[in-house]
Amino acid sequence: MTTIIAGLGNPGAEYEKTFHNMGFLSVDLLAEKLGKKIKKAECSALTWTGSIGGEKTVLAKPVTYMNLSGDAVKSLVAKYGGEVIVIYDDIDIPLGSLRARAGGTAGTHNGMKSVVERLGRTDLKRIRIGIGRGAGDLKDYVLSRPTETEAKLLSEARERLADSLLSYLKDHRDFERLMRELNTPAN
Repeated sequence: MTTIIAGLGNPGAEYEKTFHNMGFLSVDLLAEKLGKKIKKAECSALTWTGSIGGEKTVLAKPVTYMNLSGDAVKSLVAKYGGEVIVIYDDIDIPLGSLRARAGGTAGTHNGMKSVVERLGRTDLKRIRIGIGRGAGDLKDYVLSRPTETEAKLLSEARERLADSLLSYLKDHRDFERLMRELNTPAN
């Protein structure tokens, strides 16, 4: 079975290390741990496709901008089929926390709303990276860069996420187990 892991974010240097690009940064880290680069242009995304644990895996970064992420994910599903895991930032959970779910609504996240709307289903696996709620305007906050302290917490969360996803892909592909690992606070 193919597994598509789509990290949501916005393309372009001005968005590169912002709170809203946690999905992009997460799949980049996963690719780095595999010694790969996400660079093939297809289906309105940059991708890497290969085998992990004997199964086809697609790492993807939609280049449609956040609010249209569903267009790219829908194209990838049409091309590859299989399981979809979406990684994105979430203001509604504490900074540096991880939450994995096997389905549900899109909540307040416009990128995930686009994915759910375009695919017409809510049974998508998702992993959210908590960015908390900053002071001031929400749009300004999510498009800002974390402070050094915030960046360290988010980097630790992405490391934990990448290691757990690698184990998931290589060994067992048991999403319930992955949820238990990620939904438990880090020590």
